[in-house]
Amino acid sequence: MYFKPVKCEPYEKPAGTNVMTTSQVVSFDPNSLGQKDSNIFGLPFSPEEAQMVLIPVPWEVTVSYRAGTASGPAAIMEASKQVDLFEPLLKDAWKIGFAMMAIPETLVSLNHEMRAKAEKYINLLCDGETPETNSEMQRLLAEVNKACAVMNAWVKETAQAVLDQGKFAALVGGDHSTPLGLMQAVGEEHGDFGVLHFDAHADLRDAYEGFTYSHASIMFNALREVPQLKKLVQVGIRDYCEDERNLIDQSNGRVVTYYDRDLKAKLYSGDSWKSICQEAVATLPEKVYVSFDIDGLDPKLCPNTGTPVPGGLELEQALYMVQVLVESGKKIVSFDVNEVAPGEDEWDANVGARLLYRLANLAALSQGLKPII
Repeated sequence: MYFKPVKCEPYEKPAGTNVMTTSQVVSFDPNSLGQKDSNIFGLPFSPEEAQMVLIPVPWEVTVSYRAGTASGPAAIMEASKQVDLFEPLLKDAWKIGFAMMAIPETLVSLNHEMRAKAEKYINLLCDGETPETNSEMQRLLAEVNKACAVMNAWVKETAQAVLDQGKFAALVGGDHSTPLGLMQAVGEEHGDFGVLHFDAHADLRDAYEGFTYSHASIMFNALREVPQLKKLVQVGIRDYCEDERNLIDQSNGRVVTYYDRDLKAKLYSGDSWKSICQEAVATLPEKVYVSFDIDGLDPKLCPNTGTPVPGGLELEQALYMVQVLVESGKKIVSFDVNEVAPGEDEWDANVGARLLYRLANLAALSQGLKPII
């Protein structure tokens, strides 16, 4: 049965993709070259066959610096064919069954249309105009906010369709506004949970630049619109405003932020990364959603992301914290990877694809998923 996202076309195989028969899946060689007509990571599974389904969301309407993240899902899909499948922590990890749904062309078109309108609005804002006195800005803002709400509803309904079939749902963006609907669906499915958030930015702004569902407002909106979200633990934050700092300080412990400068100071003073990870993990509840903005990493690993910031984590540092989370016995109920923007080469997408595979394996390990073949 095909997944039927709200107000969008049903899942269709990408052009040239051939879903393999059972005998072909059994004979799949994980040590060979990834085939062009395969799914994510060169695997032979369709979303109908897989246990873990990745939802691509090609969206960057409200980005405020550099564009490109809407192409992230497609770039990651392409680069993923080069990822080696051996995983030391999970025997025959590929047999769990991972697949990405087809990129929804309806969202591609809506994103393109609304991005142009958001850019016009932002340019007027930079010129000193305000929506309070400019009727054109009022109209543009209303249209963009409505479109972002449509995107969020699509994500939620799509995720619910995946979860209703007993599958694990995760998301590949797009900018960091994209996973709100997934968090809502996860909360309704799993009850109370916490978020482990890797990012350079706190993303706690209230309607940044007037956009209700801004990429800079994802965690503000999640705290407000996902009642099951009981704890937000942020790691690597190094670019934030005073209002965001005040929100964190006044959250009564609902938000715990590990600022990059404080993490580095602890490490320089002799604390171990393991002890820092254990401290962060201990603050989270038993069910955890991992939200990963690629700019949480050192920008040498993501130079083309929309808003790169000096500092940040190494890839293995971040993944080690997720591993400590899994080893603690806590369960990853979902995750997202966002803000991967391809440049002139495949570097950013290569990093994003490897991050995605490792997170998928760690989530599968925490869930105790068994090979499907």
